[in-house]
Amino acid sequence: MADDRMSAALTPFVARLSAYDLGPDPAGAHRGLPSSTVSITIPGHDSLDIGWAGRPGSRRRLRAVVAGLHLHAAELRQQGYARGVWLTLSPLGVRALLGLPASALAGHVAELADVVPAMADLPERLAACRSWPERRALVERRLLDGLARHDGRADLSRMRATLAALSGTGRVREAAELLGCSRRHLSGTVRAELGVTPKEYQRLVRFETARGRLVAAAGAGEISLAAVAAASGFADQAHFTREWRSMAGCTPTEWLRAEGPDARSQKFKTSPPLGRTMGT
Repeated sequence: MADDRMSAALTPFVARLSAYDLGPDPAGAHRGLPSSTVSITIPGHDSLDIGWAGRPGSRRRLRAVVAGLHLHAAELRQQGYARGVWLTLSPLGVRALLGLPASALAGHVAELADVVPAMADLPERLAACRSWPERRALVERRLLDGLARHDGRADLSRMRATLAALSGTGRVREAAELLGCSRRHLSGTVRAELGVTPKEYQRLVRFETARGRLVAAAGAGEISLAAVAAASGFADQAHFTREWRSMAGCTPTEWLRAEGPDARSQKFKTSPPLGRTMGT
């Protein structure tokens, strides 16, 4: 069995590194949901057709996609048998590994080669690998190279504490009090680093938490939207559904029907690549 343990130097910055397989359906589309991470999706041999859901003019074809923090769903359309490598980075990981703040990517999907010229050849190098362990090792080496180039340029401890405070509280005021700063200072700091407001970041964290609970409940065959809403910090089920529709472009029930555990078991061999971040 392959050793999938990640290098200890990368674990603070990489939330996930995995293979993906969207299956053989030539007409398939995947909805990339908002999350608190930045994603990089590298298909095996073909480019990706991606854009923002409900905005046909935003569609682009990219060889490898970097998707920043976003509060609305993206849509990926597969061509043929779509498979490749998917990784998600914490906002701090973007600066430490890629050398730029997450704010530079917020609300955008971009070509990996444009964001990180040093990784321009990564899609072709991955396509030449013969196994997942080879591909994983190659990606880790490139990330470690980036860490060596960029990690020493900034002290990330303060921002790490800031994101922890925002994730652990339901109100921006509470996070500011924990950090011992004003809401104005907190807002300026978060906007500069992430490209979203503190409240928007909390929305992303809450939505991501709710998505995880919804998937777990569906997998256990015990779906209760009211229970998921309450456990995730929403005022009630109606609030949860409104927020999900705003951020995902559909209701939780509609999303589960199209891309939940039951749907994936029929269409996918592994988790689809953009379910957490994106699109991205």
